[in-house]
Amino acid sequence: MEDFIYQADRLHAESVPLELIAEEHGTPCFVYSAAVMRRRIEELRAAFSGQSCRICYAVKANGNLAVLQHLAQLGCAFDLVSGGELARVKAAGGDVSVSVFSGVGKTAEEIRQALDAGIGAFHVESPSELERISRIAREMGKVAPVSLRVNPAIEVDTHPHIATGFRGSKFGIPWEEALETYRMANRLDGLEIRGVACHIGSQLIDAEPIVMAARQLVGLADQLREEGIELEYVDVGGGLGICYQDEKSPSLDPYAEGLREAIGDRPLSLIIEPGRYVMGNAGILLTRVEYIKHTTGGHFVVVDAAMTELMRPALYGAWHAIMPVIKAEGRERLNCDVVGPVCETADYLGRSRNLAVEEGELLAVFSCGAYAASMGSSYNSRPPVAEVMVDGDRHDLVRHRGEADELYAGETLRQS
Repeated sequence: MEDFIYQADRLHAESVPLELIAEEHGTPCFVYSAAVMRRRIEELRAAFSGQSCRICYAVKANGNLAVLQHLAQLGCAFDLVSGGELARVKAAGGDVSVSVFSGVGKTAEEIRQALDAGIGAFHVESPSELERISRIAREMGKVAPVSLRVNPAIEVDTHPHIATGFRGSKFGIPWEEALETYRMANRLDGLEIRGVACHIGSQLIDAEPIVMAARQLVGLADQLREEGIELEYVDVGGGLGICYQDEKSPSLDPYAEGLREAIGDRPLSLIIEPGRYVMGNAGILLTRVEYIKHTTGGHFVVVDAAMTELMRPALYGAWHAIMPVIKAEGRERLNCDVVGPVCETADYLGRSRNLAVEEGELLAVFSCGAYAASMGSSYNSRPPVAEVMVDGDRHDLVRHRGEADELYAGETLRQS
């Protein structure tokens, strides 16, 4: 896939053999391609050429500091959902002043941190949050830039766990309450209204629902203008899907054109929040086969990676391509489940795969640049794995492999 390709039967990340990365940094290991990230940003910029469009990369997809640094150098702003993500963006040199802070449960401390950092805007999800931000801003002697995240009640074709814009979702302000909530925001001291936002779901193959949502947001902006509330931007969120198996990734041209038409000649700029689209196919998970286990119930390829590195198959039933790092021609293929060592039946990376593989060999799990490392855990006391970024023929360790004692460094024994 893209810059993870075979050269003489050996899988490479750009110009670097994955065998070399495994030898130097061990397994499991995430490997990211800087070239894929650049290409995705260039494609988005080209699609929106001539339109005022700010790219706010969704940090939740992958918050590695080197990833954020690379995207900041490419001119991206950021979509944040926690104080930890705010701290990451600052540490990576990102511009907080053009970034947005989303999320349904912002704490008082996170709001203070974001105001101190000069956040571009809070995307507010409830009247209670508006009141909290107003109070804290006044206490700090600041004016908080705010936009409302509204729920346009649009159903989308994606996994239920990542659909966010339907009626009854915890996300956003219900559409029928949006106008009155803007009036409330306009009355509160310490606030400055900036725009309107939504996010209707993730891994969307059809971009038309995003365009439909944009039309609704623009219509709301028109109503607000009639009441004297001028918005600066419309934020349509992220959600663009990628190809994991046989999906057809959405074309950027009708997506961009639909958003342009929705805004028309209004003095509104556009914000998009891609995460998976930028990072999903920019990363692989490199893993080694520990055992091949044959039972009456089936064949299992037991690898050293697990649901602690890639939660998506267990959480969503997600499919990821799995390929050998070194092709073995003429070897018999085995129909098998690729599973990890974690003590859960759900700990699998792939079911019913036909692989020609032996113990000790390397496998690459594709499309692991987004929602893999960022969703990782230390269950079974498994330390974080190494992360490597490749750029041409250069590869850099961008996260060291964790040690067991780091997992309990913040814990203490009781005194006898």
